[in-house]
Amino acid sequence: MMLGVVRRRLASGGGGSSSASSLGQSLLKSRSAASGRRVAPAADERAILFQGCGPVRNFGHLAMMRCSVGSKPMRVVAFNNQAVEILPQWRLFSTESGDLVDAVVPFMGESITDGTLAKFLKNPGDRVEVDEPIAQIETDKVTIDVTSPEAGVIQKFVAKEGETVEPGTKIAVISKSGEGATHVAPSESAGERAAPPPAEKVEEKQKPKAEPAPAAEKPKAPSRPPPPPPKRSATEPQLPPKERERRIPMTRLRKRVAARLKDSQNTFAMLTTFNEVDMTNLMKLRSDYKDAFVEKHGVKLGLMSGFVKAAVSGLQNQPIINAVIDGDDIIYRDYVDISIAVGTPKGLVVPVIRNAATMNFADIEKEINTLAKKATDGSISIDEMAGGTFTISNGGVYGSLLSTPIINPPQSAILGMHSIVSRPMVVGGNVVPRPMMYIALTYDHRLIDGREAVFFLRRIKDIVEDPRRLLLDI
Repeated sequence: MMLGVVRRRLASGGGGSSSASSLGQSLLKSRSAASGRRVAPAADERAILFQGCGPVRNFGHLAMMRCSVGSKPMRVVAFNNQAVEILPQWRLFSTESGDLVDAVVPFMGESITDGTLAKFLKNPGDRVEVDEPIAQIETDKVTIDVTSPEAGVIQKFVAKEGETVEPGTKIAVISKSGEGATHVAPSESAGERAAPPPAEKVEEKQKPKAEPAPAAEKPKAPSRPPPPPPKRSATEPQLPPKERERRIPMTRLRKRVAARLKDSQNTFAMLTTFNEVDMTNLMKLRSDYKDAFVEKHGVKLGLMSGFVKAAVSGLQNQPIINAVIDGDDIIYRDYVDISIAVGTPKGLVVPVIRNAATMNFADIEKEINTLAKKATDGSISIDEMAGGTFTISNGGVYGSLLSTPIINPPQSAILGMHSIVSRPMVVGGNVVPRPMMYIALTYDHRLIDGREAVFFLRRIKDIVEDPRRLLLDI
């Protein structure tokens, strides 16, 4: 009601500023009486902040500023150090708080402090859902996805591809409402988006410049033949042009593998011993039961599970090969975790089969298939590659006939498998063709003597050539 009186007084123009001042005092008094709280009189030189009008001393000042009478005061501020009432605040408009959320690099593992932003899986302006991958971080061991914390639209990318990022680094801004999203690629620089030059300047560039008058030609001196090019010596190498070469930076995984392999050579006293295995019986076992095996367990029966079971038996018979040097001590492991080397387009990874001694053929085949698939598509985690007491590397899948594998630190030995080749062998006094495979054991000679290494390799040979030994434990 008081606000209606103010409107009528100001509309009639009566009273001037004194009338408006008295109305202001009346309004303050009526508000004080209604609220029961103390409000100092207008003589205390307080300012009333009106929305869109700034500080207003009284309603006369409000009328001179030609502000809307319907504006609501935001607060009352005193100028003479007296306690005043702070009135509620109003806003012109309300916006939903927290519309923009940041996508940050997640925790990457205990031993990983940073990574390289390999590539973006989305573009600015694309719609993303909760936990949908938007970028990939390449580390020394695995590739990690950066996911969207909320559903929305990618507003912009903060980081660039190829940058080194740490856990917690912001790489993108997600708008939950989808407002303000730009559709510019992150690699596009500001210079590429610059406005074209004015048309006038373009026309000036297109105008042909006035050609200067030709100067008087001077008499030409008699020309001499150019000197012959220097002859190359016969011993000077002919290097290919630089245009035929490509320089590509190494991935973090490749650099890490290279460093670990070199450290292995510098640390271990590596020695390799060889043997050959007749694969006839193991291949016959797989051929006879492959259909029944798939029908019952849902996976194919491969040769790798036979070698894993043979390696477990060999490590149990020769526990020193499952041990490791730690300073001046030897740590013996009473468990067997077999690492399987898997080659991927980005580099070599070594997932681990946990507690292989307690697994049967079907469990091993299922675990190998799962880990190999994750390693190939880059979704394998650090925990699935951590640890391992012994490694098996199967170079035979690529056609390798013979090799000397390098120990995977901090383990003490590695078994190398190779391709199966039909060769003439003497069996029972007769020469017959047999599918043969060379196997190699590289071991740390500081810890393992040749006797243990040869016995271990002989155990592998005995079990693979006669898998019935596993059933009878002989």
